[in-house]
Amino acid sequence: MMTLSSLQTPSPAQAPGLPCRAGLGLKTEHFAHVLETSPDLGFFEVHAENYMVAGGPFHHYLGLIRAQYPLSLHGVGLSIGGESPLNRDHLARLAALIERYQPHSFSEHLAWSSHGPVFLNDLLPLAYDAATLNRVCAHVDQVQDTLKRPMLLENPSTYLQFERSTLDETDFISEVIRRTGCGLLLDVNNVYVSCINHQRDPQAYLDALPLHAVGEIHLAGFAEDTDSLGDRLLIDDHGAPIDNAVWQLYEQVLARIGPVATLIERDNQVPAFSVLLAEAEHAERHLSQVRP
Repeated sequence: MMTLSSLQTPSPAQAPGLPCRAGLGLKTEHFAHVLETSPDLGFFEVHAENYMVAGGPFHHYLGLIRAQYPLSLHGVGLSIGGESPLNRDHLARLAALIERYQPHSFSEHLAWSSHGPVFLNDLLPLAYDAATLNRVCAHVDQVQDTLKRPMLLENPSTYLQFERSTLDETDFISEVIRRTGCGLLLDVNNVYVSCINHQRDPQAYLDALPLHAVGEIHLAGFAEDTDSLGDRLLIDDHGAPIDNAVWQLYEQVLARIGPVATLIERDNQVPAFSVLLAEAEHAERHLSQVRP
């Protein structure tokens, strides 16, 4: 099968994409405010699965906002890492949505969320071995060939590891990117959450990633708990302000790779729009310090 990567298309980080500015996840409760005030933002991002219907008010408002702002589509249901084949109906709906809105970027998670006909509505971790690597690469190729564009793959937040894994997560991600030509959606909060949970060095994790392939960055907040042994446990809940440790990691990433489109994520306990805009403005100040 002829794949997108075999055609030697440019990486998403190099291809035309989102502006190197800060953006926000677009929430339904903020539709009217965005249209009334036209905030100074680089882009908006939406979850693709929320718009996989033919019509309705969500499409009405998204169409109006898309006319004013670049758009990023972020998938949460393709189950890229699943053992079953990709759901062709889901992929077809995604392709129709991308054709409709022509987003500047499309991304999905390195995770699985379905098994056979059962959809689990969660982003579950993978065993990093040769079989999983081959399956993920085949799925990414299928997505890119169907959509006729490169996608970004997001590094996961994890809370357990598989004993059968034979590859480090960073080596696994690097190999997927090398084989498929997809890009990397670098979720800095996920880096911090996973490294704290598994007692790793976040800086060493970043050093091992193919940062040249980063086409977008995500920043979010986390919840904190303790595990059964009393160790610190972080939960990627997108329900809190961005932690200072995550801001510091973000600053280090920008110092290495320069300005990259940066999304502020908040999916739970969504505050007033002004609070989210202030976080986006904080990210914008970081971006301005590394612009040429």
